[in-house]
Amino acid sequence: MKGRSQKMSPAPDELIITSDFANLPRVEQFVARVSRKAGLTEDQSDNMAIAVTELVNNAIIHGNKEDPSKHVIIRARYLVDRVVVSVIDEGEGFDPTELPDPTDPANLWRENGRGLFLVRQFIDEVEIHSSSQGTEIVLTEYLSS
Repeated sequence: MKGRSQKMSPAPDELIITSDFANLPRVEQFVARVSRKAGLTEDQSDNMAIAVTELVNNAIIHGNKEDPSKHVIIRARYLVDRVVVSVIDEGEGFDPTELPDPTDPANLWRENGRGLFLVRQFIDEVEIHSSSQGTEIVLTEYLSS
């Protein structure tokens, strides 16, 4: 197409799982394939694996409330200079501005509440789209030149 600044990307890869922690090995294998296909470095691949695994755990626990009839979708799109990975749940959504600050001294010893904070440290760009029909968290990792 004339005037396009980016190459056409291949069709997205997708994995759909039920809200069962027994599916985590499938998620890890999927992310490893995505990382190889995208051409991520070893560090980027490790960070993507940590981030996606954390988000799938959150989707199962907080989004889908461990309801085995609900699904988590992991979708990867490949662009010329980046890979975009989405984790989507079928929960009731949440307001990310209401999450407690995990760096606040009052929250330092809590057992949970650091997942999204850590994901933001590992991945170049993180977007959260949440509604009453579920939450989609979009991770964008730029390829090293």
